[in-house]
Amino acid sequence: MSLELRLDNLFLPEHGIDRAHFDELARDRFPSVHEEIRRQRIEGRLGFYELPDGGDLVDSILQFAEGAGQAFENVVVLGIGGSALGAISLRSALLGPWWNEMSSEEREFYPKLYILDNIDPDTIGPFLRRLDLNSTLFNVVSKSGGTAETAAQFLIVRSMLEAELGDGYRRHLVFTTDSEHGVLRSIAREEGIAALPVPENVGGRFSVLSAVGLLPAALVGIDIAQLLAGARSMRERCDAQMLDGNPAALLASALYLADANLGARIHVMMPYSDRLRDVAFWFRQLWAESLGKGSGEGEPAVGPTPVAALGATDQHSQLQLYAQGPFDKLIVFLTVQQSEEDLEIPAAPGDHDALAYLPGHTLGELLRTEAEATQEALAHGHRPSLAIDFPKMGAHELGEFFMLCQIATVYAGALYGVNPLDQPGVELSKRLVREKLSGP
Repeated sequence: MSLELRLDNLFLPEHGIDRAHFDELARDRFPSVHEEIRRQRIEGRLGFYELPDGGDLVDSILQFAEGAGQAFENVVVLGIGGSALGAISLRSALLGPWWNEMSSEEREFYPKLYILDNIDPDTIGPFLRRLDLNSTLFNVVSKSGGTAETAAQFLIVRSMLEAELGDGYRRHLVFTTDSEHGVLRSIAREEGIAALPVPENVGGRFSVLSAVGLLPAALVGIDIAQLLAGARSMRERCDAQMLDGNPAALLASALYLADANLGARIHVMMPYSDRLRDVAFWFRQLWAESLGKGSGEGEPAVGPTPVAALGATDQHSQLQLYAQGPFDKLIVFLTVQQSEEDLEIPAAPGDHDALAYLPGHTLGELLRTEAEATQEALAHGHRPSLAIDFPKMGAHELGEFFMLCQIATVYAGALYGVNPLDQPGVELSKRLVREKLSGP
């Protein structure tokens, strides 16, 4: 079974998307948008499309993971943004929340996986002090090699490794960076440090299915072949030339029309699964950084605002706003139809009628029912939503989801008339950091 996109609660009689507008987009705009994406693929601009084909890079990743990589008890990824969020999503979704607390036997002797995606010294310092450097591999992830946060982390770690291990520090490092250029590639050549390439035509937020995400995944035993197979399956589905048969185009069109026609500029991704919580943060970067911009110099800016929520937790914090606040939101529900584990709810002690509806059901059943009830309640209040259903939580399904969202993003870029592959808005901040630290 594959991921299913459900649009049942999108076409509501009031405050929902008008089906006529959807049909008009399918007839008048989608053919040219689809052709534009096809042209960009042919020109080699959309490198993420080709990542599911694997090839020699996957062989190199598996060779490293099964060889040198298995000599370590800890793997630490140093990265930020697209260099970290994919690995975080893979860890949360496929390893579960307690992986690093499991015994070696429970982990089948795969290493623990830590991902340092910020530079707060109150986090980094205590973490590095408690880490056994002799049994740790550091994966430094930066395509350019010059990302300030990752570079700072690397310099600190390298100094600690060299002080502790002498010349042997090199085997505790592996770089994921540009195949030819940048400071990390230069250091790898100079110091004989293992390095894996990020394709030139793959940006950070589209890189989860490259070595950026695949190496950490392979090191901890995630089935990257299934991950890529799922992505290939979704890519094939998204080659459909008719909007109704193309899941990524449907997702992009729904979110675009909600913004453009309804003023629903806030797109909330709300998984009903702890394992998918970080996936919503991965999507948040993908959607925000790709679409929040102008189409050219002096052109008005566009861009929806993505928000991450969690069911059922945020039913008790954000749902009041979604249910009765402004009509400026579209909710994307993520549900998992089959839990990996489930717990039956036992009978309450004594005679408590208020709890009588719970015994005989399971936590998984309760969670799925809460997702259904929330969608129905929002529809009753004329609040549109859509849902992406995972049949189960596995590598194949996650690969499908990553590819679905990435292809939807480039379709949305074409609909908005912006380049989804650049991020000029972040460059000034980077330049100012360099200037301020360089001194007068």
